[in-house]
Amino acid sequence: MTTSAAPSAAPAPQSLNTAGAVKPERSETTFRFLAEPTSVNFGGKVHGGALMKWIDETAYACAAVWSGRYCVTVSVGNIRFRRPIMVGYLVELRARVVATGRTSMHLHISVHAGDPKSGELQQTTDCLMVFVAVDEQGKPVPVPSFEPVTDEQKRLAKYAIDVKDALDAIVELKPEEVAAGKV
Repeated sequence: MTTSAAPSAAPAPQSLNTAGAVKPERSETTFRFLAEPTSVNFGGKVHGGALMKWIDETAYACAAVWSGRYCVTVSVGNIRFRRPIMVGYLVELRARVVATGRTSMHLHISVHAGDPKSGELQQTTDCLMVFVAVDEQGKPVPVPSFEPVTDEQKRLAKYAIDVKDALDAIVELKPEEVAAGKV
């Protein structure tokens, strides 16, 4: 896999502008690679679990670069598989920070794939993920604030917060024994 940014193990973001804020270009990470036969399911297409692993890896790299910290996955929401990915396709995963809380980062991940000979990639999947930056003891730590500027960034930030609110409401619907981990 190749990336446009690599995860940082440093305790704070490495790339700051003169005002001390994280540079906007560090809010996005892209992985590109060819889908290999080892990722195929019984139907001859890339296995959904393999795709979910790629999504998690790309999103982790983006969250770690943004925060300059080790990050843990809190949730994956609204994942949609639109079309299959065939073995041999060029796969491009793009993770973007779209909103932040005090210690959390909301990321939108889009997946595009297609025959590398044609150069045309179509969206196959997208989802939202939430990561939290943690210290060496696993305790949440503050992350740099992401401020959406463009109309697209503002729409994605609103979408992320709306999905978070919807997921919070769904959690309230869980039966008590499920929420308590007894089922």
